[in-house]
Amino acid sequence: MSRHVIAVYPGTFDPITLGHEDIVRRAAGLFDEVVIAVATAHHKKTLFTLDERLELARDAASRHGNVSVAPFEGLVRDFVVARGGKVMVRGVRGVTDFDYEFQLAGMNRNLAPDVETIFMTPTATLQSVSSTLIREISQLGGDVAPYVAPLVLERLSAKALARRNA
Repeated sequence: MSRHVIAVYPGTFDPITLGHEDIVRRAAGLFDEVVIAVATAHHKKTLFTLDERLELARDAASRHGNVSVAPFEGLVRDFVVARGGKVMVRGVRGVTDFDYEFQLAGMNRNLAPDVETIFMTPTATLQSVSSTLIREISQLGGDVAPYVAPLVLERLSAKALARRNA
């Protein structure tokens, strides 16, 4: 029996990095459909608005025929179930990420027993890349070109320029 497996890759993606894109690319090769779920992130102060983060994620998704992007708020479990998802993809860069993600996966298993959590590590050259570091380096005038797509770099540069001119 053939099943259509939908995977959801949730996150704030502020901004989406090449590490995120690496996970998306590999997940797209494993699952029939991948949804990049961009959190509204009411609990965080983001550099990019939700609409900007959605646009940047859509740019990354456009490189894959089976990847889409959608916003979500509230419990990711509710979003995954509403989308018919069977898998939640989580990126893990190191032990600190793993500890947090392991706890989250356990709680999500309690909340949505029919949804599996899959941990994926980014390519070795991207394991030190995080959205937080990218934002900080960019805002301080550092070069983040090796870690983000051209559209993300353009938007980060514009934000940094606006901040310096403010």
